[in-house]
Amino acid sequence: MSIVPIASFRRAAPFWMSLGLVPLAWIGAVFGGWTVFLLPLLGWWVFTGLDAALGLNTENPDPNTEEAQLFWYRVITMMWFPVQAITVFGLIWYVTHTGHLAAWEQIVLFFGVGVLTGTIGIVYAHELLHQSNMSERWLGDLLLAMVLYSHFRTEHLLVHHRHVGTPRDAVTARYNENFHRFFLRVLQECPRSAWQAERIMLARRKLPVTSLRNPFWRYGALQLAAIVLAVVLGGWQGLALFLLQAISAIWQLELTNYVEHYGLTRKHLGDGKYEHVKPHHSWNASHTATNWLLINLQRHSDHHYKPDRRFPLLQTYDETEAPQLPYGYPLMAALATIPPVWRRMMNPRVRAWRRQYYPEIEDWSAYKAGTNPLPRHV
Repeated sequence: MSIVPIASFRRAAPFWMSLGLVPLAWIGAVFGGWTVFLLPLLGWWVFTGLDAALGLNTENPDPNTEEAQLFWYRVITMMWFPVQAITVFGLIWYVTHTGHLAAWEQIVLFFGVGVLTGTIGIVYAHELLHQSNMSERWLGDLLLAMVLYSHFRTEHLLVHHRHVGTPRDAVTARYNENFHRFFLRVLQECPRSAWQAERIMLARRKLPVTSLRNPFWRYGALQLAAIVLAVVLGGWQGLALFLLQAISAIWQLELTNYVEHYGLTRKHLGDGKYEHVKPHHSWNASHTATNWLLINLQRHSDHHYKPDRRFPLLQTYDETEAPQLPYGYPLMAALATIPPVWRRMMNPRVRAWRRQYYPEIEDWSAYKAGTNPLPRHV
């Protein structure tokens, strides 16, 4: 059995900073008052401040690094499920049995728990679902079930990665589409597109949609188990708190989706075909601290270009190869909730991107929200 050098842990250690957010949830639950604000404040704004202090990290790892050297990077994503499960369900039991928190304190606290399960849990689930290892994929499924968003696995792998930057991808935010309209749209479209994708996959295997091979059975069972556990531990109050953190987590996921591809489209080649995905079809961000927090998710250009790369090996790009965000995801997501501010900052960047990569396209009307030149199938 090979020994992983301790040096690899030192390199991986910054990505373990997410564990530091867990005690903040318990501090809020125990002491109440202003401490219930600690988790969202530190999760968003402290890392944004660290970005300002530390600047950009433009170093690229060797993409051919052996899997054994990534051990300590993989451990943090694989251990997160038990950490998150103990935190979420432990807090539900504690808050509903002690009764010392006012209603507003419980709401803020579990909104903050959603920061944990959305900003960390779903991002880790995303990394796990991209792996071929079944144990990692199962951990990803368990994390998604805890926020009642299990269909994300199908939608992300079978729809988003195939159709990113086209009207067939619901989570590619259209130019001038504000986040609030985008959020309501994806909540309606993504479950349907995920179901359609699985239905077509089953049909290719000559299986009915009711087949146990349909992962929606697993999605439903895991989500139901999470709901039942919340009720057992905390009654109807526990269920309400569980649903609050799930909604908070989903909201933050879709804020991230909105930021990642806003206004960026692949060139339509005619006959329902688009060019291959390239690094310039995602917004890139090399901000140091928020990439530690989000396990390099902000190196999103390379993730879509090479989706099978594990997060420590993702490459970053400069402005000649991929469009750059001015700030890390937490601050960009906050700005996205204020549409006039968002448009003022990002629309000029989208127009500059169009001039840089597609100077030959004069009419972009075919790429507006709601326009779909393709047949409705996956």
